Amino acid sequence: MATFAIGDIHGCFRTLQHLVKAIRFDPGRDRLWLVGDLVNRGPGSLQVLRWVRQLGDRAVCVLGNHDLKLLACGLGVRSSPKNPQLSSILAAPDGEELLAWLGSRPPVHCEGEYVLVHAGLLPGWTVDRAVQLGREIQRSLRGPGAVELLKCLTAGNLSELKEMEPGSLRLATALRAMTQLRTLNPDGSMDLDFVGPLAEVPDNLIPWFSFPGRRNSSATIVFGHWAALGVFQAPGIAGLDSNCVRGGRLTAMRLEDGRIFQQEFLD
Repeated sequence: MATFAIGDIHGCFRTLQHLVKAIRFDPGRDRLWLVGDLVNRGPGSLQVLRWVRQLGDRAVCVLGNHDLKLLACGLGVRSSPKNPQLSSILAAPDGEELLAWLGSRPPVHCEGEYVLVHAGLLPGWTVDRAVQLGREIQRSLRGPGAVELLKCLTAGNLSELKEMEPGSLRLATALRAMTQLRTLNPDGSMDLDFVGPLAEVPDNLIPWFSFPGRRNSSATIVFGHWAALGVFQAPGIAGLDSNCVRGGRLTAMRLEDGRIFQQEFLD
């Protein structure tokens, strides 16, 4: 039995199928951990959702920011998407079922020494605190609070979040951190503007995983989202977004030994 963590798929279904064949993934024996952003940009978003869903508990998937955009469109929080990949999901005969399944995914998953999250964790969070927040977010997305929570994605900047109801503000801030974080200000607050490579991080910003005294550093955190970072492995850190959808590669890491497997973009 092996567990393979896979980076941002973004609808690259054909690439995904070649990768799982290359790693000899056996759903009767192995498991997949998916860092989120299953959909958008690539040509096979609908197929990706259907394939992952039918794996049942053999696939653990956390929510990414593009997955949340799809959910926001489905609930009318955002206008109908111009992207035909998202539109095809909303118009599919099983579209409602797929959105219900996607909306029931957690934003963070913890198992043993590993934490799976799309973007990152704030430095003041312990792993237990992050999991607790993730469960609250998951419950909210399943209920009437989903619309208010997903409005956080339409905010142009973090200051606009302060206009939300206090009860939603706490979870909205946590959700944006888990799905959009790359760098932090010296006071530990989020910066959501920088998207470049690690070598170009400005002196006044800190990569979230390098923040001094990070309270979740005892775990190995597996994440995606930061495409310009590429595959990045360090003690307690595994970044797996290798920019597949823009002509890069789709990356898998076997958790048991940290071995990296990659598939060139095919779609």
